[in-house]
Amino acid sequence: MTVKTRFAPSPTGYLHIGGARTALYSWLVARKQGGEFALRVEDTDRERSTQEAVDIILEAMEWLGLDYDEGPVFQTDRMERYGEVINQLLEQGDAYYCYCSRETLDQMREQAMANKQKPRYDGRCRSRHDPEPGVDPVVRFKNPLMGDVVIDDLVRGRVVISNEELDDLIIARSDGTPTYNLTVVVDDLDMGMTHVIRGDDHLNNTPRQINILAALGAKPPVYGHVPMILGGDGKRLSKRHGAVNVLQYRDQGVLPQALLNYLVRLGWSHGDQEMFTLEEMIELFDMGDVNRSASTFNEEKLLWLNHQTIINSAPTLLLEPVRPYLDKAGVDVAEGPDLGAVIEIQKERCKTLVELAEACRLFYGELGEYQPKAAKKGFKGDAATILATLKARLTAIAEGNWTAANLHDLLQQLVDDLEVGFGQVGQPLRVALTGGAAAPGLDITMELLGRECVLTRIDGALNWLAD
Repeated sequence: MTVKTRFAPSPTGYLHIGGARTALYSWLVARKQGGEFALRVEDTDRERSTQEAVDIILEAMEWLGLDYDEGPVFQTDRMERYGEVINQLLEQGDAYYCYCSRETLDQMREQAMANKQKPRYDGRCRSRHDPEPGVDPVVRFKNPLMGDVVIDDLVRGRVVISNEELDDLIIARSDGTPTYNLTVVVDDLDMGMTHVIRGDDHLNNTPRQINILAALGAKPPVYGHVPMILGGDGKRLSKRHGAVNVLQYRDQGVLPQALLNYLVRLGWSHGDQEMFTLEEMIELFDMGDVNRSASTFNEEKLLWLNHQTIINSAPTLLLEPVRPYLDKAGVDVAEGPDLGAVIEIQKERCKTLVELAEACRLFYGELGEYQPKAAKKGFKGDAATILATLKARLTAIAEGNWTAANLHDLLQQLVDDLEVGFGQVGQPLRVALTGGAAAPGLDITMELLGRECVLTRIDGALNWLAD
């Protein structure tokens, strides 16, 4: 048997964190077994579904690297097939037309609640064969009256639901359009799904869908219902807990592999291991190890993980990811030091790609204005004399000898000759070179800035001090 899973979002908004985790788990199950992963867009809610939302889903899946072997399959392209199945169920006697009005259904609900019973359809049209003139009926599935539905869930274990708890759900509205539970069953059947991984808010639908599959003579897939994700306050994850749109995290400078690494750990673990490559995720992930309880989303932990991913990534692997953020920040790296070398010395202090792009700024183009606090602290006392002396010595260094080691020695010699603390040389020089921005050691900073740039920036500081 070839394992086949799917991710089936509704295009009524953005791809949220919970949906992305479901997609990842489904993708991992397929990839681990050498199976297939499909993307299905459940767009039958025509009033709420938009092309913009479809595009966001596709863009997010591509950014995350969750490639699919089939799809995207759109439900709106399969309406004829749904109609065929509805007619089949009617002809088999496994479905029937229901002519009950909204008022009748409301009365039914009120009566059940008055009797302290679960509100449900009482099946009064199950044996009705005469149509009601002027009424467009819905179609209901004739759910079995006896027996149990057994779900051997990958996460929750064995779940048993009595058919007596289930009423006859609507599978086609009065205008003939199919409902969710019908379309999902037909799609999973036709697409050959062997495993269905989804949120546990769908668990109530599962016994109904299994009964429909049984009526169609089909074996149900293996189900795995994943607990929801909560915010730090214990409530369902929402905007107040941070960005819930996956692409917002991309815009904030989170790497896709960091987000995937965080999502896989929201409900699953492998010992104390914090960071996983995709290959490790595929090898180690097991739905049977997913927690039954809800997970708590922690944005600080995500940013910590992103920081670790940046630190542990080779500069060459960050070149392409950081470029859009450099462009957005207006940082032109066409002229200046090698970007990879700059990333190497700056990445340790940056939690996001946005911060990394900003940290690279001081190595390219004009420096801009000095930070007032930094200038006040660094450009005081004998700062002008020290910078002028330093400039003279730096000018004597030939281009070929402009290395971090030689520059370090020069700074140390100047400190010794002036008989001052290193800070009295380092502080004005750092402000002159960076404007007050955070930067690594002065020696490597000067090496990467280059001889001409360093001398120009010291000249700028001297002119500023002279005014």
